[in-house]
Amino acid sequence: MSQKLSEVAWNGIWKQNTGLVQMLGMCPILAVSTSIVNGVSLGLATVVVMALSNGVVSALRQFIPYEIRIPVFILIIAALVTILDLAMNAWMHEIYLVLGIYIPLIVTNCIVLARVEAFAAKNGVVASTLDGAAMGFGLTLVLAVLGGVREFVGNGALLNGIDSVISGASPIQILPADYPGFLIAILPPGAFITLACLIATKNWQQARKAKAVPTPTQGGELASATH
Repeated sequence: MSQKLSEVAWNGIWKQNTGLVQMLGMCPILAVSTSIVNGVSLGLATVVVMALSNGVVSALRQFIPYEIRIPVFILIIAALVTILDLAMNAWMHEIYLVLGIYIPLIVTNCIVLARVEAFAAKNGVVASTLDGAAMGFGLTLVLAVLGGVREFVGNGALLNGIDSVISGASPIQILPADYPGFLIAILPPGAFITLACLIATKNWQQARKAKAVPTPTQGGELASATH
């Protein structure tokens, strides 16, 4: 059981990463990843929604008629997003204002509905909750790296807007203060270019790993050569 759960977690975080492999949720990934703070904040909100929605759907899957499962799934997701939206407005108001419409739009994020339909509706509560959390965490990692690269190249600093989450905190200026910046990194084209580089890096890593593992034919040839 523990091995299966570890596979579920690894599948969500890396092997089937929503941003780098499945290419889902491109709108929030590209729009919100202007900084690490914005990206991680939306990513963690998505983690909460995905974990809870997967768990609830898995627990109720035996009672949901197959014919109306999609409307019921969307209703569950919408209810959870509404609770999260109100909670962030009450306790994290500054970051709530920054993320704006992208918090309610989690309802329409195809990542959430896809995992509910593909996994939670067919598996147990623990595995489903872990799957949702892992998929959301994988998205959060992509948002964090994407936001970090964009703000570092764009203005030479990291953690811009951290004061909206932690009172009194300030950004980390890595490059000299007179760094002129690279505006395209912060603009939408910079999001496309940076994400393309991340996807290419992952594909290169997978291709290199696959090349290093001998195929069954190669294994047979090596064995016969030794004889």
